[in-house]
Amino acid sequence: MEEGGLNSQKLSLFYESGTYFFHDSNAVFVDPVRVLNRSYHRFRVSPSTYYSRFFKSPTPNPVSSTVTSSLTKRKRKRKPKEPQPLNERELIALQRHQEARPLLLAAHECLLKSTELLNALKTLKSESSCSTAECEGGQHSFVDLGGVAPQLEVTLSLHVRDADIDPRQPPNDLEDLPSVQCCEQKVLPVFNNLVANDTKDDAMAEILNNRYIMPRESCFYMSDLGQIRNLIPAHADSGFNLIMVDPPWENASARQKSRYPTLPSRYFLSLPIKQLTHTEGALVALWVTNREKLRCFVERELFPAWGVSYAANFYWLKVKENGSWICDLDLFHHRPYECLILGYSPGKVNNTNHQSKFKPVKNDRVIMSIPGDYSRKPPIADLLLEHVPGLKPPRCIELFAREIIAGWVAWGNEPLYFQDSKYFVRKMDQ
Repeated sequence: MEEGGLNSQKLSLFYESGTYFFHDSNAVFVDPVRVLNRSYHRFRVSPSTYYSRFFKSPTPNPVSSTVTSSLTKRKRKRKPKEPQPLNERELIALQRHQEARPLLLAAHECLLKSTELLNALKTLKSESSCSTAECEGGQHSFVDLGGVAPQLEVTLSLHVRDADIDPRQPPNDLEDLPSVQCCEQKVLPVFNNLVANDTKDDAMAEILNNRYIMPRESCFYMSDLGQIRNLIPAHADSGFNLIMVDPPWENASARQKSRYPTLPSRYFLSLPIKQLTHTEGALVALWVTNREKLRCFVERELFPAWGVSYAANFYWLKVKENGSWICDLDLFHHRPYECLILGYSPGKVNNTNHQSKFKPVKNDRVIMSIPGDYSRKPPIADLLLEHVPGLKPPRCIELFAREIIAGWVAWGNEPLYFQDSKYFVRKMDQ
């Protein structure tokens, strides 16, 4: 196939799946909105709310004479500060960056050469595959509510399909939909309780008059760190094969802007990764910032405490809609990338005849995307599935989750944060 035809085929697959694989490269581009929307039937993640940070339209404002006069004043020149010598930890961080730099540059070059993909990126925020209506929503702080309203309840509305109908239940106003016969409602505790949407359709969760959208076959457990052991399965063969962890690392920016509560690193040592691991083992994927202190902590203390052996390192490279970095690649204290450290948690099955085959994960993969809201990671589960040991499809869980993925268990003190209906649009034809 000629190069032009191959690129067109890859672009068509990108529109369908949300993932673009570059030829002869370890790099990939992901559109999180398209990936997430494969999990929903009656709702869609809103591109305009997801990409609100990096698709800002310039809105010229009239400049007052006061502002104009102040801008024309000559600014006092400041004497440039002498650069301070790097300490030992900063030198190690710089060395890590220099090792990653060629990989990131090569991946970025692939993106810049893909003209068709670059043209598609410019329309990501405005694109919609169907007629939609905006969903109204607010925002509750579940971190605060957990302390003042521990008995809070959620009303879960499940769209039950033909096979799940209770013939004794009277029909309702949804029965004209071809694939839905009735809406079953459950009232459940919000905190310290597994809330599940076990249907193959979207579910609506209502809490204090605010609505949240749950993808198909998903569940969440909202609690603080002290209750996480309630998720440990009674039997290891009911454990998880893929464990994603996005810890609220101590972070000056998050603290100053009150984005979310953070925890000291030592708290993460107690996460029961071994007990959550399936009998046949698990792939553990850990998001970590570029602070060298944290990288050392993960390598020397955290993975050993979890019983996890290091396997590979992925990079999430953040770009704008025009393909440029979100900031200078070599900016020391604010790199345009984050790291995903991968490792394996061993299971309890020693006989290899009982273990399913999986493809060993390769090091140094670069995943590019336009970032969403602060701290929101791209949905990359599909890129990890072939490296997951054990069950197919695997049992998956995300720890410290702030959104829910179809087929996954989400645990944290605010797993519904990005499930708020304000982040979604409703399909008009549903």
